[in-house]
Parts: sequence; C-alpha cells; structure tokens
Amino acid sequence: MSQGRTGKINYRCPICLLREIDYDLLFEKEVEQFYCRRCNWEGEEQEILHLYSIYKQKYKAMLKRFTVEDILKDDFDGK
Repeated sequence: MSQGRTGKINYRCPICLLREIDYDLLFEKEVEQFYCRRCNWEGEEQEILHLYSIYKQKYKAMLKRFTVEDILKDDFDGK
C-alpha cells in the first residue's frame, strides 16, 4: 500500500533493504530508536539516512544508458 503524503515518514530497514527485502521499521518511544523485527537491527534516524545513501550508490547509474563504445573504452582504460 502506498504511503500517503500526510503523517509520519515510514522508514524501511536499511539492512534488509541491502538484501533486497522491503520491511518496515518500528519506533520505540522510550529509547527513541527504530528497530526491525525481521533482522533485529536497531538505530537512530541518522544511521538510517546514512545507510540509505550507501544503498542509493547501488542504483546511481540505473537511468544512464551505456553504449558499446562506453563499455569498450572503460575496459581499455583500466588495463
């Protein structure tokens, strides 16, 4: 189900996300930390955002179209 624009942000577990699993984090008010019931990860919002930035690196060139010349150029430049 799609998350609406109103209300609190619903974070996904960054560790599960790196393993291609989409699982929501829960928030514990007493210690003000997020936690995952699936993999037992827990952390603060800043940790989540840092791990999200690592996750985004995986897909940074997803919309870029590579030509054969680009691939061959990279192969010969690396040798």
